[in-house]
Amino acid sequence: MVHSGGWTARVGKAIVDFMRKRLLTLVMISLALAVALALGGCSMTQVKQTVRTVGQIAKKTYYDTQTASSIDVGDISVSYKVFGSGDPLVMITGYSTTKDTWEPNFLQALASKCKVVVFDNRGMGDTTAGTKPFTIDQFGDDTAGLIEALGFGKANVLGWSIGGDIALSLVVNHPDKVIKLVSYAGDCGGTQKIDAPKYKNILKSLQDVNAKAKYLLAALYPGWYMEANPDYAAQFPWPRELSSLDNIQKQNEAYETWAGVYDQLPSISRPVLVSGGNLDVSTPWANAPILYNRIPGAQVAEFKGAGHGLQYMYPYDYAYQIMQFLSSK
Repeated sequence: MVHSGGWTARVGKAIVDFMRKRLLTLVMISLALAVALALGGCSMTQVKQTVRTVGQIAKKTYYDTQTASSIDVGDISVSYKVFGSGDPLVMITGYSTTKDTWEPNFLQALASKCKVVVFDNRGMGDTTAGTKPFTIDQFGDDTAGLIEALGFGKANVLGWSIGGDIALSLVVNHPDKVIKLVSYAGDCGGTQKIDAPKYKNILKSLQDVNAKAKYLLAALYPGWYMEANPDYAAQFPWPRELSSLDNIQKQNEAYETWAGVYDQLPSISRPVLVSGGNLDVSTPWANAPILYNRIPGAQVAEFKGAGHGLQYMYPYDYAYQIMQFLSSK
């Protein structure tokens, strides 16, 4: 038997907890505004960034279920989060982005089968820049060092965009650290890659709170998707962490000057899944055949109608494809 008094008390407590959370969110936003405006010389851009950061935190997505940690890797301190359990899956994020821009449902789906590690690349977000030069190969060395520092020995690796390039450098230079590799919108680098000049520098503007969302997210979403899903900007996990423009420029130079791994692709011995959307305007899908035709035994997952932001458009379908690949013999 359920006593009505106990039920009423539980409902009352639930309502109070809900109102407390709503009030806390309002207090956080008000406090952030007050602090930002009180600081001498604080610009409206800084105020906007503060509000956007608080707003992202207030969403309380799956990303917020774990706290960030830091670990020394060579000359840098790497900021990372770990989700789930199982075989390790280390995820290398894209150009100028930070570990908080992975799609939360995508993360959660992968973490249902894997121990997922997301981290900030050298000089991005909460990871220090260190003293070594910014190069794609150095970023690959950093990832190898992170795998070692976390005690994995070796791990599955997923790299998105420039992270896909870093992942290829990693598997070429540190094959003993990789179990399987997922290239998500990556390219071979060098003169053999297919460029997308129109959108080359858009993604770094994700840090710019004054830039219009449609302009920025056109690098991630095809036009048809934005029209069919008018709330795409509200759903996007805007970065909470900031990266200096100097470090973003250094990362861009690292990408532009990378000699690539075109000649080394046939020597890759680890299983590779080449994946992405065929409407990607940031890393054109034409880069994919270069990879899967030259990497022995490479598998392919092409998502028709998807763009660079495949993980945001189809988080569960894409995660399923990845888990199928990782679990296959």
